[in-house]
Amino acid sequence: LVMSACADPTANKPKATTAAPSAATTATPATINTEPAIPADIKGTAIALTPENSKIEFTGSKVTGKHDGGFKQFTGTIDLVGEKAETSSVRIDIDMKSLFTDTDGLTKHLMTADFFEVDKFPKATFISTKIVPPIGGAGTNNVTGDFEIHGVKKSITFPSTIRVRPDLVSVIAEFSINRKDFGIAYAGKADDLIRDDVLIRLELTPKRTK
Repeated sequence: LVMSACADPTANKPKATTAAPSAATTATPATINTEPAIPADIKGTAIALTPENSKIEFTGSKVTGKHDGGFKQFTGTIDLVGEKAETSSVRIDIDMKSLFTDTDGLTKHLMTADFFEVDKFPKATFISTKIVPPIGGAGTNNVTGDFEIHGVKKSITFPSTIRVRPDLVSVIAEFSINRKDFGIAYAGKADDLIRDDVLIRLELTPKRTK
């Protein structure tokens, strides 16, 4: 009996680059806010990100299959400055205990020390540090920011389509990260190894209040 391998869902997707975190940011406390996070140095219009207007999802895979998941609880803010993405910023705080997948057993396993170890690291945070506009005004923006998960913080850069409209702001991104860059190294079974790259999907579409 021959078992066919599962196609890698990250194969044709852009890969985030990683580097040391920005010196301008500090470690985030391991607590979960119940209100949208609003940075202290707001320069523009604060637009709240919530599970009602946004999605944070992922796809992980192994030799024999893949699983989809995401997070039910998170807070965040887009600080919209000058109606332009490149002068604006975004922060997102994710409640790691709100993790869900398409399989109950997997959801429970991901919360253990083999993966996210959510009791010890209950929050993940992304704080943008630079947004580069597309060349010629069309295409994707390059977003750079400090991402902390599983107690490891790194600067990541990924492509994103950002639209600023009178009624809403949308940030759409799909890219992969290497889980081992963040200390998540569980290999899986010898005959069914887990792939290192995980596909991340961001769909931030908050409406603007008049």
